[in-house]
Amino acid sequence: MKSGRPTRTPDGRAKEMGQARPDTRLKIQGAATVLFRRNGYSGTGLKRIATEAEAPFGSIYHFFPGGKQQLAEEVIRTSGAEYGQMVLALLDSVPDPVESVVHAFQAAADHLTATDYADACPIATVALEVAGTDEVLRVATAEVFAGWVGAGEQWFARWVSDQDAARSLAYSMIMILEGAFVLSRAARDPEPLRVAGRSMAELLRTAIDRAGRRPNR
Repeated sequence: MKSGRPTRTPDGRAKEMGQARPDTRLKIQGAATVLFRRNGYSGTGLKRIATEAEAPFGSIYHFFPGGKQQLAEEVIRTSGAEYGQMVLALLDSVPDPVESVVHAFQAAADHLTATDYADACPIATVALEVAGTDEVLRVATAEVFAGWVGAGEQWFARWVSDQDAARSLAYSMIMILEGAFVLSRAARDPEPLRVAGRSMAELLRTAIDRAGRRPNR
């Protein structure tokens, strides 16, 4: 006789009565990621998260005893790291660094239009909102941004030998991208992201020329 206790599949999902079901914690986190990104921290309630995740309301506190703040911090750190890895993968997908920057910004424009201008940076909406109101979440967003800068600096250092210049390029890419997201979402037009990509590519081209490390084309 089979028991009602769930078992685990090799990929970690719960399985009960022979039927696989998504992990409730991951469903909650996934729903919160989308809602925080689109509606911000204050504009997202736990009941809405539970509804979107198709999870019992009490399960949020089961997995996140600290409630909304703990859930938001987890979302910021997890989605922030994933987004940073995705951007680096885009940059590495094209051999020429200048062209790869244009490609990455174009991919961001394509994704934004595909989601009807709803999905931009995964943490920017929350970062602006909590900067002066919630120290825990402010620190989380600051550390994610710092991680992006560090990773970007390492990537640009492959083409620009001066470390300060590489770090400046990393800062510039993040600032230009975030600003372009705001303009594109407000205008419902991908053109600001495309222009931003060309501008960032020109900054990189100039830095490479100054460093005398022009890549082979």
